[in-house]
Amino acid sequence: MFSLLTGIIYACVFLLLILSWIAGNKASRLLYGGSAERLSRKTRKQMVWAAYVALPAIGIIVATLLMSVSMSPVFWEDRILLHLPLVAVPMLGIGLLAMPRLLKLWKETRGTTGAPLPARIRMQAAHPMVILPFQSSALGAATIFYLLLVTPVPLTLTKAIVPILIWLAASVALWTIHDRRLRRLSHPDATVTFQPRRRLLRGMGIFFVAAGITSIGLIIQSYNSKLPNRLNMAEGPMDFGGGTQLEHATQSDFSLAMLTGPRDRTPDRKFTLTAQKQTIALGSGKKVDAWTYNGQLPGPELRMKRGELVEVTLINRDIEVGATIHWHGLDVPNAEDGVAGATQDAVMPGEKHVYRFIAEQTGTFWYHSHQDSQEAVKMGLFGALIVEPETPIEHGPEEDVTILTHVWDGAGLSIGSNNGIQRKQVTPGTPVRIRLINTQDWVRQKYVLVDTPFQVAAIDGTELNEPSELQDTHIVLTTGGRADLTFLMPDHPVFLSVGGNKKLGILMSRDGTGEIPDIPSTTAFDPLHYGKPAETVIQANSDFDREFELILDNKLGFYNGRFGSLYTMNGEVFPNTPMFMVQEGDLVKTTISNRGAVDHPMHLHGHHMLILSYNGEDSTGSPWYSDTLDVQPGDTYEVGFVADNPGLWMDHCHNLTHAAVGMSMHLMYEGITTPYTVGGQTRNHPK
Repeated sequence: MFSLLTGIIYACVFLLLILSWIAGNKASRLLYGGSAERLSRKTRKQMVWAAYVALPAIGIIVATLLMSVSMSPVFWEDRILLHLPLVAVPMLGIGLLAMPRLLKLWKETRGTTGAPLPARIRMQAAHPMVILPFQSSALGAATIFYLLLVTPVPLTLTKAIVPILIWLAASVALWTIHDRRLRRLSHPDATVTFQPRRRLLRGMGIFFVAAGITSIGLIIQSYNSKLPNRLNMAEGPMDFGGGTQLEHATQSDFSLAMLTGPRDRTPDRKFTLTAQKQTIALGSGKKVDAWTYNGQLPGPELRMKRGELVEVTLINRDIEVGATIHWHGLDVPNAEDGVAGATQDAVMPGEKHVYRFIAEQTGTFWYHSHQDSQEAVKMGLFGALIVEPETPIEHGPEEDVTILTHVWDGAGLSIGSNNGIQRKQVTPGTPVRIRLINTQDWVRQKYVLVDTPFQVAAIDGTELNEPSELQDTHIVLTTGGRADLTFLMPDHPVFLSVGGNKKLGILMSRDGTGEIPDIPSTTAFDPLHYGKPAETVIQANSDFDREFELILDNKLGFYNGRFGSLYTMNGEVFPNTPMFMVQEGDLVKTTISNRGAVDHPMHLHGHHMLILSYNGEDSTGSPWYSDTLDVQPGDTYEVGFVADNPGLWMDHCHNLTHAAVGMSMHLMYEGITTPYTVGGQTRNHPK
């Protein structure tokens, strides 16, 4: 609904701008009618143009009002307070000022011959109240277009007042111009001649002056948008979520580098991952030039048990931009989080870095480099990470299948390194767990399990409570999202379709043979009401210590000197995005709203968010925790978490294309500092 109404508003604003400009231009030329008969025709046509202008204006008003009655104020507050006056005031001017004068002119000239225009009639046609409402409507539409492209949200007077003042000033200037012309016409010796060349030259002069002023402003904005050569991630504007300001928010000697995993005992498991360039042959035979861990695409699957102390040594052989390892969804100590410039320095060629953490959670996770992460993940620096229970679950899964989906350049969508149909032998009666992991940037991936009832056992590494059986239901995972599907293998083929067709997937059967079953019509899985409720530390009516608002949006602007479409968080891009400030032990609530045109999978490091409500509807099923929440256009989520993992944590869109142009911010604990920096003169470039 939001996308539809937004599309209608954009289209109507564009039409209003064009039609009002044409109508304003025609209105300003009425006095050059030449004869009463011709002025009568032009006046009648001008009234028709008034109707043309009214149609898109009505579309804007209706779409905005529909948005206001069906959505929360964050989606329409600026539209009601700013857009509607810019539409309604000129339309009232057209209806109450211009139309009565046009009607009077038409009546006085109707049925006349080609006699010259009397001075009195000519002055009525040149009156500013006939012309200005149409031109003010065009200016208003242009102002709305600007406000749509550079949204003043969260709405503040300082962000909104300048465009409105420019609209008012331009309208006053036009009134002055038309009023002077009217005064000239009142002189007894005044002559009226249409001089298109003079009008063209004057218009070009105004255009070039405006273009020059605009160019200067754009050059200044481009320069101011350049990222600092060196920036500490702990710097930036602070948001205390309505709670008390923290005394030691910015001054402390406690470095996050001290927030490590245990270093004083022998690890239970040790892994070595070597980041290196490699040419890899995919299952189709297609060869790709990749960045790999241990020469594999994807990197090796890391398996461990809950409670184990894990040591992972990263060696960078030849990745020039550097590498790290971020444990996506696994809530490790802050110093082990693997974000270049925030929790460590990037590991450059010939260097190594050791990570140590206790695997506190059970579930499906993945790891990837968080140095130049957009390029690193695209090129292959990622792999699956599975944490199993300490002891096997009675009657638990015996067949455990991990599905990482990714798009390789030149080879297309694949499961791991295979981009066709895989076949697998599974004995009937065997419990099966399929672990779905979507690693692809800016792709909401569809998965369909065909010819068997199943349960969604876990989302983003957290088990669901008493999941019920589903059938003819598809799962959609956002970038970085995971889901575990469980079922009992029947005595006939079962097919997992990736993408909702028969081109890519895994066919499971007793002997690995059989026909791929047809893909049925399916409905989307709804986690909000799935499973049974259970006790949680946080409830929707909890007494929260801090409550934050996070508004996601789009705007045109400069980032690091380049102009383009930006993806904003509370109206800003990094490093001007806010830091959400908390104390250890705080109960935190965040309301996340997406006013933009595209979806944003919001990934909070070091914590899992409990979804409290979605678009005003309370979560009534199993407690649903997410670390990568798919927030689509028009969506509003209320989420809560306990601030129980001290540090400096990234909170960013996991469409890494968006993060690369500034859609990133931080969750910051009181009294924490970081010794690491980002910027052009450092080795650290997390995005």
